[in-house]
Amino acid sequence: MKKEKQGLLISVEGIDGAGKSTLTHNVHSLLLQRNYPVLLTKEPGATDLGKKLRAILQERVIPICNKSEYLLFAADRAQHFETVVSPSLEKNMIVISDRMADSSLVYQGYGRGLNIALIEIINQWAMNNIKPHLTMYIRLSKEEAFKRLAQRDRLSTFEKKELIKKVFTGFEEIYKNRNDVMVLDGTQPPEYLTQLAAEKIVSLYSTKNSTFSVNVSNDIIKKW
Repeated sequence: MKKEKQGLLISVEGIDGAGKSTLTHNVHSLLLQRNYPVLLTKEPGATDLGKKLRAILQERVIPICNKSEYLLFAADRAQHFETVVSPSLEKNMIVISDRMADSSLVYQGYGRGLNIALIEIINQWAMNNIKPHLTMYIRLSKEEAFKRLAQRDRLSTFEKKELIKKVFTGFEEIYKNRNDVMVLDGTQPPEYLTQLAAEKIVSLYSTKNSTFSVNVSNDIIKKW
């Protein structure tokens, strides 16, 4: 029986200022140029519902408790997987997401002090029991993140710094024994990180799909 293709799901994680958006956009553009079936998405805000939830979370017009904050992210995630991620994987696409479930583990779990085990259960349910084939973690020190965010005028409160410290600790903790995580040095040039990430994605996708042979992929990688 022919094995059904299921696409490739890549999540990109890291603390604020690590360069996730830059990396995901660069890799997406490069793979499109090479005619790979790739979709760039994000959490929160990839769906119509997600855009409204993202606005609520960002604008903070009304007070939001920590539990409600997480559940809004979970609602965004459920809609994202149901209407964007799962259908794209069924079409055998490469799906690259700027943030995913691990962000909730570290921001709402380690950062806000919510029950991590419960977050994991709700995440699994919201994601239809689908896990990323690979998570790319852009590691950046707290100090470097503070510098970058200050330059962007996005580090205005003591609470923000304290949250970033907790989030950094969270990422380091959850990724220390994971074999499905690729760690990238966030201090390296964006072009270099783009090449590393693209090479890894091409290799994984080629392994899953006979349409894109390993030889062809290697030829493409050499051009990068």
